[in-house]
Amino acid sequence: MTTRAIDLQGLWSGYGGVPVVRDINLHVDEGEIVGLLGPNGAGKTTTLLTISGLIKPIQGEINVLGSAPPTRAPHKLARAGVAHVTESRNLFYELTVSENLRLALFGSRADRKAAMDQAMELFPALEPLLDRRAALLSGGEQQMLALARALVSRPKVLLLDEMSLGLAPIIVERLLKIVREIADQTGCAVVLVEQHVHLALRIVDRAYVLTHGAITIEGTSAELEAKREILESSYLGEAALEDLEREAGTLGS
Repeated sequence: MTTRAIDLQGLWSGYGGVPVVRDINLHVDEGEIVGLLGPNGAGKTTTLLTISGLIKPIQGEINVLGSAPPTRAPHKLARAGVAHVTESRNLFYELTVSENLRLALFGSRADRKAAMDQAMELFPALEPLLDRRAALLSGGEQQMLALARALVSRPKVLLLDEMSLGLAPIIVERLLKIVREIADQTGCAVVLVEQHVHLALRIVDRAYVLTHGAITIEGTSAELEAKREILESSYLGEAALEDLEREAGTLGS
């Protein structure tokens, strides 16, 4: 039986009581990768921050791993199995690759070794760099380290925010394939915020498109790929979206 890892119902969230996202209904099951797509400023990052307990929702219901996120103690959610890789990566740049990874390890010696072995299997390019300071890594290597550090914490939920930022598409493609492997191997539920829509649709199971803080389109990767014009129009504005929907019909048709 599939376990629901994330469930948002009628979620409104924002800053200082001012909503950025409005009436969001979204769910992610165990082992599933769900894309959160849309233009800059659509509310994607706000949604991730709310899921990880860093922002208190204004209204609505939010359930992550069986309970509401403890917004006054988000570290407890991290300990419960939620890993959040932000667009800034949040590495300890003066520490080595090995030291960054060891900070996320926990459990018995055998558990820690198994987690490191899995990380090196998925990110073999990091193994010869274990003694190098994170500040000296390339952008792609830093992103691999951020993902590997999240992986060694053995997450049940993995939130990935714009991990392609500043990276060449060929590197993004490789990283996205690894994300698919992580979900398949570990059963981790993944929410992926990604600007490279065509690459994201190759690995996600389903996706939601946010425009001006509201979900305008949702569906499986195949459904969204079939409605590529409508999907792309969401990055150009609501008027373009409505015109194309009148011409092509909505996803539900």
